[in-house]
Amino acid sequence: MKKQYTAAFFALVSLLAAGISQAAVVSVNGAGATFPYPLYSKWFSEYRKVDPSVEINYQSIGSGGGVRQLLENTIDFGASDAPMSDEQLSKAKTPIYHFPTVMGAVVLTYNLPGVTGDLKLTPALVSDLFLGKITAWNDAKIAAINPGMKLPETPVMIVHRSDGSGTTAVFTDYLSKVSADWKSKVGTGTAVNWPLGLGGKGNEGVTGFVKNSPGALGYVELLYAENNKLQVAQLQNADGAFVKPDAASITEAASGFLKDMPKDFRISITNAKGKKSYPISSFTYLLVYKKMAADKASKIKGFITWSLADGQKMASSLFYAPLPATLVTKVRAQLKELE
Repeated sequence: MKKQYTAAFFALVSLLAAGISQAAVVSVNGAGATFPYPLYSKWFSEYRKVDPSVEINYQSIGSGGGVRQLLENTIDFGASDAPMSDEQLSKAKTPIYHFPTVMGAVVLTYNLPGVTGDLKLTPALVSDLFLGKITAWNDAKIAAINPGMKLPETPVMIVHRSDGSGTTAVFTDYLSKVSADWKSKVGTGTAVNWPLGLGGKGNEGVTGFVKNSPGALGYVELLYAENNKLQVAQLQNADGAFVKPDAASITEAASGFLKDMPKDFRISITNAKGKKSYPISSFTYLLVYKKMAADKASKIKGFITWSLADGQKMASSLFYAPLPATLVTKVRAQLKELE
Protein backbone atom coordinates (compact mmCIF):
# COMPACT_ATOMS: atom_id res chain seq x y z
CA MET A 1 0.00 0.00 0.00
CA LYS A 2 2.83 2.34 0.91
CA LYS A 3 4.43 1.76 -2.51
CA GLN A 4 1.11 2.59 -4.19
CA TYR A 5 0.86 5.90 -2.27
CA THR A 6 4.48 6.70 -3.11
CA ALA A 7 3.92 6.03 -6.82
CA ALA A 8 0.75 8.12 -6.79
CA PHE A 9 2.55 10.95 -5.01
CA PHE A 10 5.35 11.07 -7.55
CA ALA A 11 2.86 10.89 -10.41
CA LEU A 12 1.01 13.87 -8.95
CA VAL A 13 4.25 15.82 -8.51
CA SER A 14 5.19 15.09 -12.12
CA LEU A 15 1.82 16.30 -13.38
CA LEU A 16 2.02 19.47 -11.31
CA ALA A 17 5.57 20.13 -12.53
CA ALA A 18 4.50 19.65 -16.13
CA GLY A 19 1.58 22.00 -15.60
CA ILE A 20 3.79 24.65 -14.01
CA SER A 21 6.34 24.27 -16.79
CA GLN A 22 3.64 24.60 -19.45
CA ALA A 23 2.13 27.61 -17.72
CA ALA A 24 5.51 29.30 -17.63
CA VAL A 25 5.81 29.28 -21.43
CA VAL A 26 4.63 32.54 -22.98
CA SER A 27 3.14 32.19 -26.46
CA VAL A 28 3.74 35.12 -28.80
CA ASN A 29 1.84 35.06 -32.08
CA GLY A 30 2.74 36.95 -35.23
CA ALA A 31 1.84 37.00 -38.92
CA GLY A 32 2.81 38.76 -42.10
CA ALA A 33 5.52 38.93 -44.73
CA THR A 34 6.66 35.89 -46.68
CA PHE A 35 9.76 37.85 -47.80
CA PRO A 36 11.71 37.26 -44.53
CA TYR A 37 9.99 34.01 -43.54
CA PRO A 38 12.96 31.68 -44.20
CA LEU A 39 15.11 33.76 -41.85
CA TYR A 40 12.39 34.34 -39.26
CA SER A 41 11.66 30.62 -39.13
CA LYS A 42 15.31 29.95 -38.29
CA TRP A 43 15.44 32.81 -35.80
CA PHE A 44 12.37 31.70 -33.88
CA SER A 45 13.68 28.14 -33.68
CA GLU A 46 17.13 29.25 -32.50
CA TYR A 47 15.75 31.72 -30.01
CA ARG A 48 13.71 29.02 -28.31
CA LYS A 49 17.05 27.49 -27.33
CA VAL A 50 18.12 30.81 -25.82
CA ASP A 51 14.85 31.40 -23.96
CA PRO A 52 12.78 28.19 -23.56
CA SER A 53 10.11 30.17 -21.72
CA VAL A 54 8.82 31.76 -24.95
CA GLU A 55 7.24 30.16 -27.99
CA ILE A 56 7.03 32.44 -31.03
CA ASN A 57 4.48 31.34 -33.62
CA TYR A 58 4.47 32.97 -37.04
CA GLN A 59 2.11 32.68 -40.01
CA SER A 60 3.64 33.55 -43.38
CA ILE A 61 0.52 35.08 -44.95
CA GLY A 62 1.86 38.19 -46.70
CA SER A 63 2.48 41.70 -45.42
CA GLY A 64 -1.08 42.81 -46.17
CA GLY A 65 -2.54 40.05 -44.02
CA GLY A 66 -0.09 40.79 -41.23
CA VAL A 67 -1.00 44.49 -41.14
CA ARG A 68 -4.71 43.67 -41.24
CA GLN A 69 -4.48 41.25 -38.31
CA LEU A 70 -2.33 43.70 -36.37
CA LEU A 71 -4.96 46.43 -36.76
CA GLU A 72 -7.63 43.94 -35.70
CA ASN A 73 -5.57 43.11 -32.59
CA THR A 74 -5.66 39.37 -33.30
CA ILE A 75 -1.86 38.92 -33.16
CA ASP A 76 0.97 40.15 -30.94
CA PHE A 77 3.17 41.44 -33.74
CA GLY A 78 3.08 41.82 -37.50
CA ALA A 79 5.71 41.71 -40.21
CA SER A 80 5.93 43.71 -43.42
CA ASP A 81 8.45 44.63 -46.08
CA ALA A 82 6.63 47.90 -46.73
CA PRO A 83 6.21 50.43 -43.93
CA MET A 84 2.64 51.01 -42.79
CA SER A 85 1.07 54.16 -44.19
CA ASP A 86 -0.01 57.11 -42.06
CA GLU A 87 -3.61 56.12 -42.76
CA GLN A 88 -3.03 52.58 -41.52
CA LEU A 89 -1.22 53.78 -38.41
CA SER A 90 -4.08 56.16 -37.61
CA LYS A 91 -6.42 53.16 -37.34
CA ALA A 92 -4.34 51.45 -34.65
CA LYS A 93 -5.73 51.37 -31.10
CA THR A 94 -2.23 51.85 -29.71
CA PRO A 95 0.89 53.25 -31.40
CA ILE A 96 2.76 50.76 -33.58
CA TYR A 97 6.54 50.75 -33.91
CA HIS A 98 8.56 49.63 -36.93
CA PHE A 99 11.70 47.65 -36.13
CA PRO A 100 13.96 46.90 -39.13
CA THR A 101 15.28 43.35 -38.85
CA VAL A 102 17.39 42.78 -41.99
CA MET A 103 17.54 43.92 -45.60
CA GLY A 104 16.67 41.91 -48.67
CA ALA A 105 16.33 42.05 -52.44
CA VAL A 106 13.32 41.62 -54.70
CA VAL A 107 14.67 39.90 -57.81
CA LEU A 108 13.39 39.37 -61.33
CA THR A 109 13.41 35.63 -61.87
CA TYR A 110 12.67 33.91 -65.16
CA ASN A 111 12.46 30.48 -66.77
CA LEU A 112 14.22 30.32 -70.14
CA PRO A 113 15.50 26.78 -70.82
CA GLY A 114 18.66 26.78 -72.90
CA VAL A 115 19.52 30.40 -72.14
CA THR A 116 22.82 30.65 -70.27
CA GLY A 117 24.32 33.62 -68.52
CA ASP A 118 22.49 36.34 -66.62
CA LEU A 119 19.82 38.21 -68.54
CA LYS A 120 20.21 41.97 -68.26
CA LEU A 121 17.19 44.20 -67.85
CA THR A 122 16.84 47.98 -67.75
CA PRO A 123 14.16 49.84 -65.76
CA ALA A 124 12.31 50.60 -69.02
CA LEU A 125 12.33 46.93 -70.03
CA VAL A 126 11.01 45.80 -66.64
CA SER A 127 8.17 48.31 -66.86
CA ASP A 128 7.34 47.39 -70.47
CA LEU A 129 7.33 43.67 -69.66
CA PHE A 130 4.94 44.04 -66.72
CA LEU A 131 2.75 46.49 -68.66
CA GLY A 132 2.46 43.97 -71.49
CA LYS A 133 4.24 46.16 -74.05
CA ILE A 134 6.84 43.45 -74.63
CA THR A 135 5.29 40.03 -75.19
CA ALA A 136 8.09 37.80 -76.53
CA TRP A 137 11.51 37.03 -75.11
CA ASN A 138 13.31 37.66 -78.41
CA ASP A 139 12.00 41.22 -78.62
CA ALA A 140 14.57 43.55 -80.21
CA LYS A 141 14.70 45.75 -77.10
CA ILE A 142 15.75 42.83 -74.89
CA ALA A 143 18.18 41.52 -77.48
CA ALA A 144 19.84 44.92 -77.82
CA ILE A 145 21.19 44.91 -74.27
CA ASN A 146 21.92 41.18 -74.26
CA PRO A 147 24.18 40.82 -77.34
CA GLY A 148 25.23 37.24 -78.06
CA MET A 149 22.45 35.76 -75.92
CA LYS A 150 20.23 33.46 -77.97
CA LEU A 151 16.74 34.44 -76.84
CA PRO A 152 13.77 32.23 -77.72
CA GLU A 153 10.53 33.30 -79.41
CA THR A 154 8.70 32.07 -76.31
CA PRO A 155 5.86 34.34 -75.13
CA VAL A 156 6.49 36.18 -71.87
CA MET A 157 4.30 34.86 -69.04
CA ILE A 158 4.07 37.46 -66.28
CA VAL A 159 3.62 36.12 -62.74
CA HIS A 160 2.72 38.41 -59.84
CA ARG A 161 1.42 38.12 -56.29
CA SER A 162 -2.26 37.40 -55.77
CA ASP A 163 -2.25 38.40 -52.09
CA GLY A 164 -1.54 41.67 -50.29
CA SER A 165 2.23 41.73 -50.28
CA GLY A 166 5.12 43.84 -49.04
CA THR A 167 7.18 42.31 -51.84
CA THR A 168 4.66 43.78 -54.29
CA ALA A 169 4.80 47.14 -52.50
CA VAL A 170 8.60 47.22 -52.85
CA PHE A 171 8.49 46.14 -56.49
CA THR A 172 5.77 48.60 -57.50
CA ASP A 173 7.47 51.37 -55.52
CA TYR A 174 10.56 50.77 -57.64
CA LEU A 175 8.57 50.73 -60.89
CA SER A 176 6.79 53.96 -59.96
CA LYS A 177 10.16 55.65 -59.43
CA VAL A 178 11.64 54.55 -62.75
CA SER A 179 8.58 54.64 -65.03
CA ALA A 180 6.11 57.52 -65.31
CA ASP A 181 3.91 55.23 -67.41
CA TRP A 182 3.77 52.63 -64.63
CA LYS A 183 3.13 55.28 -61.99
CA SER A 184 0.17 56.76 -63.86
CA LYS A 185 -1.40 53.46 -64.96
CA VAL A 186 -0.77 51.12 -62.02
CA GLY A 187 0.96 52.86 -59.13
CA THR A 188 2.25 51.50 -55.86
CA GLY A 189 0.76 49.31 -53.16
CA THR A 190 0.69 45.94 -51.44
CA ALA A 191 -2.01 45.03 -53.97
CA VAL A 192 -2.50 46.69 -57.38
CA ASN A 193 -4.60 46.15 -60.48
CA TRP A 194 -2.16 44.22 -62.63
CA PRO A 195 -2.40 44.89 -66.37
CA LEU A 196 -1.83 41.19 -67.08
CA GLY A 197 -0.38 37.97 -65.72
CA LEU A 198 -1.05 35.08 -63.36
CA GLY A 199 -1.23 35.44 -59.58
CA GLY A 200 0.64 33.27 -57.08
CA LYS A 201 0.08 33.33 -53.32
CA GLY A 202 3.17 34.33 -51.39
CA ASN A 203 6.75 34.28 -52.58
CA GLU A 204 6.30 30.51 -52.59
CA GLY A 205 3.44 30.68 -55.08
CA VAL A 206 5.22 32.97 -57.53
CA THR A 207 8.37 30.83 -57.27
CA GLY A 208 6.37 27.69 -58.06
CA PHE A 209 4.76 29.24 -61.14
CA VAL A 210 8.07 30.47 -62.53
CA LYS A 211 9.85 27.19 -61.83
CA ASN A 212 7.26 25.13 -63.66
CA SER A 213 6.42 27.48 -66.55
CA PRO A 214 8.89 28.03 -69.42
CA GLY A 215 8.74 31.67 -70.49
CA ALA A 216 7.62 32.89 -67.06
CA LEU A 217 8.88 36.09 -65.44
CA GLY A 218 8.12 36.99 -61.84
CA TYR A 219 9.44 38.86 -58.82
CA VAL A 220 10.39 37.16 -55.53
CA GLU A 221 12.73 37.55 -52.57
CA LEU A 222 16.26 36.47 -53.46
CA LEU A 223 16.37 33.35 -51.25
CA TYR A 224 13.33 31.84 -52.96
CA ALA A 225 15.07 32.10 -56.34
CA GLU A 226 18.36 30.78 -54.98
CA ASN A 227 16.82 27.82 -53.16
CA ASN A 228 14.92 26.79 -56.28
CA LYS A 229 17.93 27.35 -58.58
CA LEU A 230 15.98 29.84 -60.68
CA GLN A 231 17.56 32.24 -63.15
CA VAL A 232 17.91 35.80 -61.84
CA ALA A 233 18.36 38.95 -63.92
CA GLN A 234 20.98 41.64 -63.49
CA LEU A 235 19.22 45.01 -63.20
CA GLN A 236 20.48 48.37 -64.35
CA ASN A 237 20.62 50.74 -61.40
CA ALA A 238 20.30 54.51 -61.09
CA ASP A 239 23.96 54.96 -62.04
CA GLY A 240 23.58 52.88 -65.19
CA ALA A 241 25.46 49.82 -63.91
CA PHE A 242 24.07 46.30 -64.21
CA VAL A 243 24.13 44.72 -60.75
CA LYS A 244 23.55 41.25 -59.34
CA PRO A 245 21.51 40.98 -56.14
CA ASP A 246 23.59 39.91 -53.14
CA ALA A 247 24.30 41.02 -49.57
CA ALA A 248 26.95 43.52 -50.68
CA SER A 249 24.79 45.26 -53.31
CA ILE A 250 21.81 45.37 -50.91
CA THR A 251 23.96 46.94 -48.18
CA GLU A 252 25.30 49.46 -50.69
CA ALA A 253 21.73 50.47 -51.58
CA ALA A 254 20.99 51.27 -47.93
CA SER A 255 24.21 53.14 -47.22
CA GLY A 256 23.14 56.42 -48.76
CA PHE A 257 20.02 56.60 -46.61
CA LEU A 258 21.54 55.94 -43.16
CA LYS A 259 22.46 59.56 -42.41
CA ASP A 260 18.90 60.82 -42.95
CA MET A 261 17.08 57.78 -41.58
CA PRO A 262 13.74 58.88 -40.07
CA LYS A 263 13.20 58.12 -36.40
CA ASP A 264 10.41 55.66 -37.16
CA PHE A 265 12.57 53.89 -39.82
CA ARG A 266 9.83 54.10 -42.47
CA ILE A 267 11.83 54.60 -45.63
CA SER A 268 12.15 53.35 -49.20
CA ILE A 269 15.62 52.45 -50.49
CA THR A 270 14.59 51.38 -54.00
CA ASN A 271 16.42 52.84 -57.02
CA ALA A 272 19.28 53.95 -54.77
CA LYS A 273 22.27 55.79 -56.20
CA GLY A 274 25.69 54.16 -56.30
CA LYS A 275 27.34 52.01 -58.96
CA LYS A 276 27.25 48.92 -56.73
CA SER A 277 23.69 49.38 -55.42
CA TYR A 278 21.05 46.79 -56.24
CA PRO A 279 17.97 48.82 -57.26
CA ILE A 280 15.13 46.78 -55.70
CA SER A 281 16.41 46.53 -52.13
CA SER A 282 14.34 46.93 -49.00
CA PHE A 283 14.30 46.77 -45.23
CA THR A 284 11.84 44.33 -43.72
CA TYR A 285 10.14 45.17 -40.44
CA LEU A 286 8.61 43.70 -37.32
CA LEU A 287 5.53 45.73 -36.40
CA VAL A 288 5.06 45.92 -32.64
CA TYR A 289 2.47 47.57 -30.38
CA LYS A 290 3.94 50.20 -28.08
CA LYS A 291 1.71 48.90 -25.27
CA MET A 292 0.96 45.23 -24.64
CA ALA A 293 0.76 42.67 -21.84
CA ALA A 294 3.90 42.89 -19.71
CA ASP A 295 4.92 39.26 -20.18
CA LYS A 296 4.64 39.44 -23.97
CA ALA A 297 6.33 42.83 -24.14
CA SER A 298 9.28 41.41 -22.22
CA LYS A 299 9.58 38.41 -24.54
CA ILE A 300 9.32 40.46 -27.73
CA LYS A 301 11.94 42.89 -26.45
CA GLY A 302 14.21 40.00 -25.59
CA PHE A 303 13.81 38.44 -29.02
CA ILE A 304 14.44 41.67 -30.95
CA THR A 305 17.50 42.39 -28.79
CA TRP A 306 18.85 38.93 -29.66
CA SER A 307 18.01 39.37 -33.37
CA LEU A 308 20.07 42.56 -33.49
CA ALA A 309 23.15 40.67 -32.31
CA ASP A 310 23.31 36.89 -32.81
CA GLY A 311 20.44 36.90 -35.30
CA GLN A 312 22.27 39.24 -37.68
CA LYS A 313 25.07 36.69 -38.02
CA MET A 314 22.64 34.27 -39.72
CA ALA A 315 21.40 36.74 -42.36
CA SER A 316 24.04 36.41 -45.07
CA SER A 317 23.85 32.61 -45.26
CA LEU A 318 20.18 32.98 -46.22
CA PHE A 319 20.85 35.75 -48.79
CA TYR A 320 19.71 38.65 -46.60
CA ALA A 321 21.93 41.59 -45.66
CA PRO A 322 22.51 42.32 -41.96
CA LEU A 323 21.66 45.76 -40.64
CA PRO A 324 24.53 48.32 -40.55
CA ALA A 325 25.95 48.80 -37.05
CA THR A 326 24.86 52.45 -36.91
CA LEU A 327 21.27 51.43 -37.58
CA VAL A 328 21.38 48.64 -34.99
CA THR A 329 22.26 51.27 -32.37
CA LYS A 330 19.23 53.35 -33.32
CA VAL A 331 16.90 50.33 -33.28
CA ARG A 332 18.11 49.36 -29.80
CA ALA A 333 17.36 52.87 -28.59
CA GLN A 334 13.81 52.74 -29.94
CA LEU A 335 13.26 49.33 -28.38
CA LYS A 336 13.43 50.99 -24.96
CA GLU A 337 10.27 52.94 -25.77
CA LEU A 338 8.06 49.84 -25.75
CA GLU A 339 5.86 49.62 -22.65
